[in-house]
Amino acid sequence: MASNLDYLAPALEPLEEKVKAYLRAEEALRKARLGTTDAPRQAANRAQTAETFEQRSATGSYDQAADERRQQHQTLHDDLVRLRHEIIEILPIRDAWVKVNLGYGPSRVGAWAVPGPPAGYELRVVH
Repeated sequence: MASNLDYLAPALEPLEEKVKAYLRAEEALRKARLGTTDAPRQAANRAQTAETFEQRSATGSYDQAADERRQQHQTLHDDLVRLRHEIIEILPIRDAWVKVNLGYGPSRVGAWAVPGPPAGYELRVVH
């Protein structure tokens, strides 16, 4: 019975916090990608509204929103990669599941070796 409660060990708290941050970053990137999918429709709506009110963009202007979205995606992606590496580094074992407490019972996180070039580890989270 004690082995079923190992996921509550205080030593796993740093790992749990990193995994939670990783899941939040993954969700933020997913939402940002969905926002990019909607961007052309939103731009068309803005253009139609601007046309209705006879507003024109300044001469020589560029689509700043697209550039900001690209930067946001890159930042979120970089955060996700950094967190993935940090989690793999603090995992106590490789090629096996580690039970962690993500707030709603035992979840699992692990890193498995990926064959071939470039060799490395793949992070897996089951929550």
